[in-house]
Amino acid sequence: AQDEEPGQIMTGFLNQFYDSATYIPHVILLQHLPDDIFVLERWLESKRGARVNLLVPQRGEKRRLVEMVAENARQGLEQLRLKRLADPETTAAALVELRDALHLPHAPQRVECYDISDIRGTSAVGSMVVFQGGHPMTAHYRRFRIKTVAGTDDYAMIQEVLRRRFKRVEGFKRPGKSGWTIVPDLVLIDGGKGHLSAARDAMRETGVDFIPVASIAKENEELFRPDIAVPIILARTSPALYLVQRIRDEAHRFALGYHRRVRRREAMASALDNIPGVGTKRKRALLRKFGAVKAIREADIDDIAAVMGMTRSLAQKVKEYL
Repeated sequence: AQDEEPGQIMTGFLNQFYDSATYIPHVILLQHLPDDIFVLERWLESKRGARVNLLVPQRGEKRRLVEMVAENARQGLEQLRLKRLADPETTAAALVELRDALHLPHAPQRVECYDISDIRGTSAVGSMVVFQGGHPMTAHYRRFRIKTVAGTDDYAMIQEVLRRRFKRVEGFKRPGKSGWTIVPDLVLIDGGKGHLSAARDAMRETGVDFIPVASIAKENEELFRPDIAVPIILARTSPALYLVQRIRDEAHRFALGYHRRVRRREAMASALDNIPGVGTKRKRALLRKFGAVKAIREADIDDIAAVMGMTRSLAQKVKEYL
């Protein structure tokens, strides 16, 4: 079904599912309208002996129900993919397929994937996740706070992250267990051609342009390589595509989680920073006690005053400022 439209897929599913069904409901909620909806409804009505409505809800509880079912199906498919990739033969085949598709010198045993997470350039962070032999190697994951880029410039951010990752080129010549000193077989960038070009420039600048680099664009799941003019399209059922998607999604998850932590930390700090008399130690004590600025805002003056290092007058000041 990889080349079919959602309406075609839905039509095929309904025909197959209800062809031998013993029960057909009055209303069937769908994520997409099937092709030939009128013909399908008449066919279902002939089997049911009563009216049947095929509906795609746009809002409300029914819409949420359809979204929940779709998410459950997505998670089920993901679990199936993970189960397949857990099989050593499937994983080995995926790595060989990836080698052939990307024209790599050998199957990429160590893959490093990079992603950027920010909101309009604020609290920008980068992530690096590592997959060894097709499996996550969490001990080698790394996080980066973006330090040199202002505003929304994903290309410059990915370059900063890669420069910081690969700045110790001499370290590659010495064996070691640190994730920093191991040369990856493939660098994977979450993004399109522009991200790939930026990554290649940064790697050339740091002297590691001998490492193969590719990018994956999420919209059409297209892979790009610097020396291949056209996008590389893997079959939707390809184990190599499942593996690349999993690596990319893990980099995105890791970056997003760190980004949220940074935003929370910055929000807490900014809300408490301007209160006279509340320095670093008192701020930490308040956050340790209440956990978040919102909880401090909702607390009684007596509860705030009871925190180590606080007084009633300071507690009143905190309430005034928050």
